[in-house]
Amino acid sequence: MPPTQLLAFGCGYVATALARRLADKGVATLGTTRTTEGAAKLAQQGVSAILWPGADLDPPPDAAWLISVPPDEHGCPVFRAVGAKAGTAAWIGYLSTTGVYGDLGGRWAFEETPRNPQSPEAVNRARAEGQWHSAHIFRLPGIYGPGRSQLDRARAADARRIVKPGQVFSRTHRDDIAAALELSIARPRPGAIYNICDDEPAPADEVLAYAAELLGVEPPPAVDFESADLTPAARRFYAECKRVSNAQAKAELGWRPIYPTYREGLAASLAAAAR
Repeated sequence: MPPTQLLAFGCGYVATALARRLADKGVATLGTTRTTEGAAKLAQQGVSAILWPGADLDPPPDAAWLISVPPDEHGCPVFRAVGAKAGTAAWIGYLSTTGVYGDLGGRWAFEETPRNPQSPEAVNRARAEGQWHSAHIFRLPGIYGPGRSQLDRARAADARRIVKPGQVFSRTHRDDIAAALELSIARPRPGAIYNICDDEPAPADEVLAYAAELLGVEPPPAVDFESADLTPAARRFYAECKRVSNAQAKAELGWRPIYPTYREGLAASLAAAAR
């Protein structure tokens, strides 16, 4: 029997998109947030908010759990709080990152590719994956969509196109993640791992230039990576190069990206902003 409730730990950008999809099927969403302001925003989207950390978490039985709370050096805070109650859940999904694969020098990352996390954030994610090993793990690259994309960056006065020859990244639209999660809830396979990304890994500077084209503005100036004065976090971002395969999600879940490349995804994001 499909769950009648979704419990979203860290009910943010992706979780609220899933909540909207499930609401059409009669599934109510409970979502945790840290602030009263966040609770008010969730209420506007039809989500019943739980202030956490703070309130005692008592997950309703047979609910689907979606976990997107960032990990810390000890792994997943949600696992520490309610991991002992995981057996009561109808389905558990953990949002991880393709950063757990580390740098592959442009080669393809598959779900069975050995993990080699190289940033502190990715190390924490790998630790959290180990805690949720019997859940459904969704490894995500850069997430974008309405209100959160290179369109916003292209408008910024200080925007630059960082050019690093041979560098490519995979990315995924928020709505494609939500669609994959919905399919997994309908076809649970505890312990499954899925890469959720689009079909065309591409250089970041190419995506930013296309965003500027959609907006009808001049593309930000190109800056060579070696001479760019980047923050340590930005340098870690550009230190990894890989192409991420989504073949397993397609084969097992029957999933297909609504936005197979950044072109369709950015165009849809622009149209959503116009509405």
